Amino acid sequence: MIIAAGLQLLLLMFEVLACDKLYSDRPQMWWSLVFIPLFCISVASIGLCVWALKHGRTFELELFCSVNILQFIFLALRLDNFITWRWVIVFIPVWIVMCVALVGVIYAIILAIILMMSSDMGPEQRRGNVFSAVGYTCVVAPLLVFEILLVNKLDGIQEMLFVAAALPLFVSLFVLMMMSFGARTGNQWWFGIRKEFCPWILGVFPILQEYGNITYKAQSRNGDLEDNSVTERTNKSKCSTTHTKRRGQLVDDLPRTVVPIMSIDLPD
Repeated sequence: MIIAAGLQLLLLMFEVLACDKLYSDRPQMWWSLVFIPLFCISVASIGLCVWALKHGRTFELELFCSVNILQFIFLALRLDNFITWRWVIVFIPVWIVMCVALVGVIYAIILAIILMMSSDMGPEQRRGNVFSAVGYTCVVAPLLVFEILLVNKLDGIQEMLFVAAALPLFVSLFVLMMMSFGARTGNQWWFGIRKEFCPWILGVFPILQEYGNITYKAQSRNGDLEDNSVTERTNKSKCSTTHTKRRGQLVDDLPRTVVPIMSIDLPD
């Protein structure tokens, strides 16, 4: 969680510097200085990806930043006019990433077709593979169209509004958002705590558990019914043993009020 917070702070710093550069347009504020937080994120993300692979954590943001480090450098140099390449050449790192993404999409489509014709797979698995292949296609294809339209707009090949060029990007982001709702991988709990929220909050603040005098355990409905039946049986057995051990004695099993001892000093 600390690492993720650090990455978000660096992204916020880049956004603040970019807004200041766009609104003030100060000549002493180079775009290379504005992109320094992104450079730091990209360099740190390389090590974070290795760490996440070893510990089984998700690293989508770190992977995106690490593979685009060369693209960030080209963008900063092109915006500062240190290089005068055409934008189609500046976006060469993006083309390479998109080629890899297209290969992955083609592989997902072929795999879905093979599994659809296979009789060993269940209907749910077939449906899941088809949905994933269609989803990845709907994410990568509009993104590729957006990049082509953007390069044509920046190079002056095609006259169009930036809003029109960004429409495929909106479609890709919408499909990606819809796919994230049904994602099964990754950490499904809040803020990377990797456990149920109620046991975590009771473990962090034991005073809540002492105040309520309860123990919390998240289980299914059937598990709760079984636990309740087991606890009732154990309570009945305990009551029967106490009555047999203390036969002939009047034992009050109800909870009693405990009052602290107070000592009052009287004058001589």
